[in-house]
Order: sequence, then C-alpha cells, then structure tokens
Amino acid sequence: MCRHLAYLGPPVSPAELVFGAPHSLLHQSYAPADMRDGGTVNADGFGFAWYSGGTPVRYRRASPIWTDDDAPVLAGSVRSGAFVAAVRNGTVGMPLAEGACAPFVDGPWAFSHNGRVTGWPGSLTALAGKLPVADLLTLEAPTDSAVLWALLRERLRAGEHPVQAVTDLVLRTERAAPGSRLNLLLTDGETLVATAWTHALSYRVRDGAVVVASEPTDPGPDWTPVPEGHAVVARAGAADLIPLDADRSALS
Repeated sequence: MCRHLAYLGPPVSPAELVFGAPHSLLHQSYAPADMRDGGTVNADGFGFAWYSGGTPVRYRRASPIWTDDDAPVLAGSVRSGAFVAAVRNGTVGMPLAEGACAPFVDGPWAFSHNGRVTGWPGSLTALAGKLPVADLLTLEAPTDSAVLWALLRERLRAGEHPVQAVTDLVLRTERAAPGSRLNLLLTDGETLVATAWTHALSYRVRDGAVVVASEPTDPGPDWTPVPEGHAVVARAGAADLIPLDADRSALS
C-alpha cells in the first residue's frame, strides 16, 4: 500500500533519506517492514518533490525506483529545506501510470496518500460528485488517491486550514468507505500534516529538522510512532500530535 516520507528543516539533499539511509525509501520499496496486509513490494512507480523558491519541483516515474539510474543522481544534486517522496504499490484494478504516482502537486502544496479507499469507485461517488466537473475531467489518473487529492485541493484553494482540511477528509472518507486506509501527507514546504489511519507512521525531531515517514529510515531511538487515529502536525524543529476527531474550530 505504498510508503512515503517528508522532511522539513535545514537544507539537505533528499538523497540521504530516499536512497542512502539504512532503511531508506528505496529499501522500503522492496523490503518494507510494516505494510499491515497492504501488499509486499512497492514496485508500481515512485516520485519525489523538493521545494525551490516556495514551489515544489517534481520527478515521477511509473517504474520501480530501483530501476531508475537517474533518480539518485538527481536527488543528490539538490539541497532543500523541504521535500516529499513516495513509492507506490498500486491497488488491483487501478492503472500503472506516472500520473497515479505521488506526490501530487498544486501551487505550494505537495500531497501523498498511503492506502486505499474501500469500495472504490462507488464509495466515493457522493463526495466526488460535489467537485467541479472540470476537476473530475482533469484528474491525473482514475485512482482513489487522485480523487482524494482533488477533494483536498478544492478545500485548500478555498482557504481552509490545512490541518482541518486533511483531518476532515479522512473522517468524511471513512464514513463513506468504512475500513479505508487513509495515511495522508500534505505540506506547503513550511507546515506538514500527516495522518495515521490503518497504516504505520513515525516521526523524528532532531537538529532543527522533522522527518515523517511510513517506516523509520534508520534504527535510531529517536523515532516516535504516531498513534492510530492521530495526525502529526510539524514545522521545522517541532511536531505535535492531535487526535483526528478533536475539535479544530480554533485553528488560525
């Protein structure tokens, strides 16, 4: 069911977490430790996006990350204070295409979904039916992740607080499609929101940086598991946990 990670902090190369760490995203693509019955290998594409001048620059491919000789070179050639990366294990029946691979981007936002929506596509019909027709006709791929991104993107464009938008989307989707796996990750390069909903998620705060990942990228003792049904909200050097059903009406 995919693996993803994000970083906020002093500028570094994405190559370390994506390719160089002991349990890097590359390693998680073929030897994941905690997929929770969501598949065994993440070979259906990958992507990463780093921030340059406040805007994400993206690289995606529909092939396994270990087959791409250019990706490590590209990741090692840049330094950024924020980046997102993901490897994909496509749900049976959904297309294997570059457009189906996270991260999805729009303006300052980068988004990834680790999981699946049960009962797809019928379970999302009511929620998706409220989207502008143009958004549905221009989805990057006919997948549950792309529809979730369209739903979230509409709320962000309307000015909704990102924590409110992400957590409400998880709860609304769960009501529409009970049993869904909804680990969402969203950042604008300054704030990061990630949810733990039926899948593993951990975070680390160290040296003014925050890393959020499906699985710890190394065996260090400073990783904190995100409890089921919670979100981690992070900025460079700090992270907080909130229950997804908490009252967020006072967010500013």
